[in-house]
Amino acid sequence: MTADATSAAQGCVFCAIVARRARASVVHEDETVVVFMDLHPVTPGHLLVVPRAHAVGLEDLDESTSAHVWSVGHAMARALRRSTMRCDGINVLLCDGEAASQTVFHFHLHVIPRHEGVGWTPDADPPERERSLLDGDAQAIKDAIATRPV
Repeated sequence: MTADATSAAQGCVFCAIVARRARASVVHEDETVVVFMDLHPVTPGHLLVVPRAHAVGLEDLDESTSAHVWSVGHAMARALRRSTMRCDGINVLLCDGEAASQTVFHFHLHVIPRHEGVGWTPDADPPERERSLLDGDAQAIKDAIATRPV
């Protein structure tokens, strides 16, 4: 990592979560990614798939990490559908760059459960969800993963 990248990673909240220096409701982790509940979910069950290595956007990811992020995102979508949280659909969203509404500059893939009749636009400002609810959401998805591993 360059000096600039190291400096950016040191101030990065997702790097802190990956390193367990910041709290998160973790659903899944392996040697390449950590998946946790979004602190400001569009809907309950909104997940973030985050590579362990600091990368600002798609351009900064190697092909193997990128493929793994998308594969895990796919598995998380299946887990959401199988979980007790249920959903009618899934949005998989990538905001790559400030112009695309990226607000945390560490690459992350959103996996968002959707429900009939619940409108949402990417410019919405969802309220913070209580930690106990995030933890419960994470457990529901973990339980679904346990029945059919990622």
